[in-house]
Formats: sequence, structure tokens, C-alpha cells
Amino acid sequence: MIKKKEIIVIIPAFNEENSVANVIRDIPMDIVSEVIVVNNNSRDNTKLNAQKAGATVLDEKNQGYGFACLMGIAYARERIPKPDIILFIDADYSDHPEEIKFLIKPIMEDDADMVIGSRALGNRQKGSMTPQQIVGNKLAINLLKLLYGVKYTDLGPFRAIKFDKLLELKMKDTTYGWTVEMQLKAAKRKMKITEVPVSYRKRIGSSKISGTVKGTVMAGYKIITTIFKHI
Repeated sequence: MIKKKEIIVIIPAFNEENSVANVIRDIPMDIVSEVIVVNNNSRDNTKLNAQKAGATVLDEKNQGYGFACLMGIAYARERIPKPDIILFIDADYSDHPEEIKFLIKPIMEDDADMVIGSRALGNRQKGSMTPQQIVGNKLAINLLKLLYGVKYTDLGPFRAIKFDKLLELKMKDTTYGWTVEMQLKAAKRKMKITEVPVSYRKRIGSSKISGTVKGTVMAGYKIITTIFKHI
């Protein structure tokens, strides 16, 4: 009998009370062992709604997307049994959690180390990404190709990675540079990386990053500086 893989989902969440339960509800629990919501200093009912939906909820008081992801990883390190695969997905319901099966397939069948859910390759709802997001994404992936020789189509947050490979990356970023840090470090280590098309829709509520000029500028600056930092 083939041993079932231990797969856990980590969901960073900051003030996502209207969407987080939807994300948890749509996760295919026949293949996922545990859902971890990292409540990142929310001031609304994110924590309560996530608990009601059946997730394990951790509290991370340090504000930052990377801080929340690192908290989830720290939990996974102590978990018994250890996870085989970690999935990351945002709490805003812009990604389609039921598509988790597409992200883990290359790992399960082709022994991929990391799989990026690409919005560029998939079905992206009109208006789901702002013009500045699209332009910034293209700039970042072109820089990654130029400087690291790796071809990505997206820096999308919806992704899966073998847990042991994730630990090898020694992730450090605590804010907006998290996704690009993971992708460039994986490229530098010559990991087996692939992308799969994923669907993307307009998020529930307004974005804390792309929804403001300040957030957009700060995120763009952090992504670009992260790319150059690791050369």
C-alpha cells in the first residue's frame, strides 16, 4: 500500500474575515491533512471565522506576509507527522482552492520539487489584477530570467513545495519579497521547478498592497531589491 502524503496548507491572513472561511471550505480535505491559518494581527473576525471553518489558527503579531508564512513553517517543523508537501494560498479567495490537486500532481507524479500556480498561464478574470501588478510581475520575472537564468511566468502566491526542499531554502523575508525569494533561491539550487495554470478571480474586499499607492510602491521596491540582493 502506498503511504498517503501528509499535505498541509498555510494561509497567511490579515483582516480577511469575509473571505477566509470560503478558502477553507473549498480546500479538498480528502487530500489535505491540515489547514493552517496564520492570523497576522487581524483586527476583525478573521481568527474566529477561520476556527469555525475548521482550520488550525496560529497568531503572528509581527506584521508582514513573510512573518506569517514563517510562523506556519515553524509549526510544520514541530508537527507530528512531518508534512511531505506544503501549499501556500492567500486568504482573499482570489485563487481557487479546489485547484490544489493540480499543484500537487507534478510533485506526486513527476517528482517536481516546487510548483508555482501561474495566473498568466491560467484563466484570469478581468480586473482581478491591477495594471501595476501585471507590469510589476513582468518586470520581476524578466529580471529573474536575466540574472538567474530561470523562466517563470508569474510570482503568484498559490504554490506547492516539498517540505524538505522548503527547509533547504532557509527562507528569511518577512514582508513583500517572500514569493520572489522562494523562486530565486529554488532556481539557484537547481531545484526541479514547474508551473501549472491556475484560475484567478477578483478578491473579496480590497487589497492591502495593490489597493493603495503606498502598498504598490513598497511591494515593488521590496521585490526588486530582493532579486538583486541574492545575486
